[in-house]
Amino acid sequence: MPTLHSKILGEGQPLLILHGFLGMSDNWKTLGNKYAEEGLQVHLIDQRNHGKSFHSTEFNYDILANDIKQYIAEHNLQNCIVLGHSMGGKTAMQLACSYPELVNKLLIADIAPKFYPPHHHEIINGLKALDLNTISSRTEASNELAKHISNAGVRQFLLKNLYWVEKGKLAFRFNLDVLAERMEQIGENIDASATYNKPTLFLRGDKSEYISPLDTDTIKTHFPNADIQTITNSGHWLHAENPKEFLEKSLTFIKS
Repeated sequence: MPTLHSKILGEGQPLLILHGFLGMSDNWKTLGNKYAEEGLQVHLIDQRNHGKSFHSTEFNYDILANDIKQYIAEHNLQNCIVLGHSMGGKTAMQLACSYPELVNKLLIADIAPKFYPPHHHEIINGLKALDLNTISSRTEASNELAKHISNAGVRQFLLKNLYWVEKGKLAFRFNLDVLAERMEQIGENIDASATYNKPTLFLRGDKSEYISPLDTDTIKTHFPNADIQTITNSGHWLHAENPKEFLEKSLTFIKS
């Protein structure tokens, strides 16, 4: 089985960071360096069909969690702390529930253990409308994407995935065709009977609707030892929108 691509920073207890849908490990580089400075060995991991990791038609949370299990074995890691955002948070939850012996602490960023209806159609359609055979620059790609996606921050986030395959030829690092087909799987919940009893922290953005007060009972059912805290002045990309508070609250939990 292919190995997941990762960037490893620092030395100490392993902290595995799992990016969200259409993201990649590079999205966490700045915070990753901060965690490394605090004495952690940070593993910024590209999940399958994302970043520099392998592409595959097989894609669901059991498979994604098993990828991380294999990664932990390959790198001979012990007492891992696992941090996941959005889709990566679902992977992290499934990993902790399926293989609790591998996860010492769990940190989930702005996602709850529940089903989310597919809601990325606008983004997928915008990306599919780009003809990378005729687009010859990032600026041109951004201008074309703006016709479909008005939010400049979202466009910038997506276009970080563009790279030069060869001179004059751009491509996306993520596997757009498979991810577009698997939209239902992205929203799926973890297994109904899944539980993880070790320390868990859910961080939610105060402007985000991904975790609501109504989700507390569901979170506690799956994660009885969970604490839920709010990051101010932030939406779904809370780690990028308020990195200072995110770092402070996550480090307090990690070091407690």
